[in-house]
Amino acid sequence: MKVLLVEDDRKVAGFIEQGLKEEGYVVDIASDGAEATMLAHVYQYDVILLDVVLPKKTGFQVAQELRREGRNTPILMLTSRDAVEDIVRGLDSGADDYLSKPFRFDELLARVRALLRRGGAERLEVLRYGPIALDRLRHQATADDKPLDLTNKEFQLLEHFLLHAEEVVRRTQLLEKVWDMHFDPESNVVDVHVGNLRRKLHASCGRQLIQTVRGVGFSLREGVEAEEHSSQSA
Repeated sequence: MKVLLVEDDRKVAGFIEQGLKEEGYVVDIASDGAEATMLAHVYQYDVILLDVVLPKKTGFQVAQELRREGRNTPILMLTSRDAVEDIVRGLDSGADDYLSKPFRFDELLARVRALLRRGGAERLEVLRYGPIALDRLRHQATADDKPLDLTNKEFQLLEHFLLHAEEVVRRTQLLEKVWDMHFDPESNVVDVHVGNLRRKLHASCGRQLIQTVRGVGFSLREGVEAEEHSSQSA
């Protein structure tokens, strides 16, 4: 899942980013309200962690703007302003939840999970396709009921493939969703990680489930032979 973290304090942002990445989230960081709005327009996020006191635009203004445009991405406001009127204003601006600083990181994670559970059909907690089951909140995946030992990136790739099962997923789409916005698009890192994931799935369930679509990307589908057997090591 992809998170937009909006925080102008570099130390706080670094702490939250590191913790989220260790839990398997992909994180983009914005240091002011204007950048946050721009990123929310360009990329699709599963949740936004939004500080209130920001340069250029406040968190209240960012939330109001996104809601006026009809964007329903869950927003968790993070702020040292814990007066009741500030909490009310944040929720009225469009935030879904409010967490006062300082906070424990395990509480932040719990609130993020709660927001994702309330996110509707597009944010199902457990994703399934064929022999694969993936629990997005517990960060567990199985194939034919056997646990898959996946790295964070492999888990995120499988999650994205499951969300777009039987569709053709472009390499650029995977770079955007699974890697952060600063990643080099010329790198072959996508092919390397997809190749590793493909081998682990095949070893677990004996089926070739991730197909290579020549010159375009990949597709998760059953009952189709790989178009390029040699690409399995890609």
